[in-house]
Amino acid sequence: MIKKIYGKHIFYFTLFTVVLSATTLLTKNIFSFTNETITLFICLFLILSIGISHGALDNYKANKLLKIYSIKNKAIFFIIYIFISVLVIFVWSLYGTFTLLAFLLVASYHFGLEDTSFLHKGNSFLDQIFYLIKGSLIIFAPLFFHFDETLKIFETLMLSKAFLTFLEIEHWIINFCLFLSFIGYIYFAYRNKFDDFEVLFLDMLSILILNYIFSPIIAFTVYFCFLHSIRHIISLSNELDKNDFSNGVKVFIKKALPLTVVTALLYFTATFYLSKFYGLNDVIIKVIFIGLASLTFPHILLEYLLEINEKRN
Repeated sequence: MIKKIYGKHIFYFTLFTVVLSATTLLTKNIFSFTNETITLFICLFLILSIGISHGALDNYKANKLLKIYSIKNKAIFFIIYIFISVLVIFVWSLYGTFTLLAFLLVASYHFGLEDTSFLHKGNSFLDQIFYLIKGSLIIFAPLFFHFDETLKIFETLMLSKAFLTFLEIEHWIINFCLFLSFIGYIYFAYRNKFDDFEVLFLDMLSILILNYIFSPIIAFTVYFCFLHSIRHIISLSNELDKNDFSNGVKVFIKKALPLTVVTALLYFTATFYLSKFYGLNDVIIKVIFIGLASLTFPHILLEYLLEINEKRN
């Protein structure tokens, strides 16, 4: 049953992508779309509601880890989690280029792994490399289709001028890495004996269409919220109730809602506070990506610790 749900999800996501793209192409000369700030606010809202909700069960997952390490005080988990999040933001403010590149590397691996694990459970060294390669499509597709606009985002996120210049001169690297990401999809199709090949194909096709038609921030928001996050929510809902998926979804919403709301309020507060010192558009971009990075690093660390302890047991 869960396999059918994954199949329906990618079908409807691809249909949504095609309809949204076609509508945009047909109407862009008729309607003047909302200005950039409103668009960014919509993206921020979607990411802070649907997007981050798929990681809002970390406090429940932490119960397993605390039990393994015989830690009874759950406050210790929250303190460490928040400390890592704040540390990421602090380090980013000092070493923007290094932290951004580290985040893009980690995010590529995370997207590649999480968007493939429901089809393929391999953990070989080669699998790990290809998770990274496959997930890098999310990074290199916007660079390929909207190079200047993506570099502007990177500049806002404090990528050094030297590295920006390097990307402008060595543009072939982007084309090569985009090609490699296609190889990543083919690799996992092969590893899965081409079962459910259409799922991988529709994944790749949707991401390419989104990045061709839309600006990098819109393309990323649609992918992150409606493909990556929803797919992970499907997995979590199934884990919460393997016999009744609908009930699993209800349980997920009930458990994820409090932390999602608290996190969203914190980031909206940060947005309005920082807008007093910087341009609002730049602030929203920083809050989206630096904010996601501050949540991604502790989230992945938690998943890693759970995984290695499960292997030991």
